[in-house]
Amino acid sequence: MRIFDELAESRIREAMERGDFDELPGAGRPLSLEEDGFVPEEMRMAYKILKNAGYIPPEIELRRDINATRSALAAEYDGDPAHRRNLKKLQCLFLRLDETRRRQANLLLQQEYYERVLKRL
Repeated sequence: MRIFDELAESRIREAMERGDFDELPGAGRPLSLEEDGFVPEEMRMAYKILKNAGYIPPEIELRRDINATRSALAAEYDGDPAHRRNLKKLQCLFLRLDETRRRQANLLLQQEYYERVLKRL
């Protein structure tokens, strides 16, 4: 796998030297990262409405928790009891994230969530 990474990097470098990436549309402007690639396509509009109303989708909240726990782990040393707790917490968060991905993407199956959306709309 490493050889493919090196090959890709060398080809990217060559293209940069040739100027293939110069004057691309959007050059110099920040990327728009609002698109939630991990949210199923049929749920994106509903999530966008909820986001505008101040709600956070469960998957995004889980990802925030995962990132915060990773940061805490990086600041702790290995023998610290808090380090062990955070490792267990991180494993739990990843399991919950995996479960949300396996669940069928249908608001009707998540009754409480569905009712909150209807109430808000």
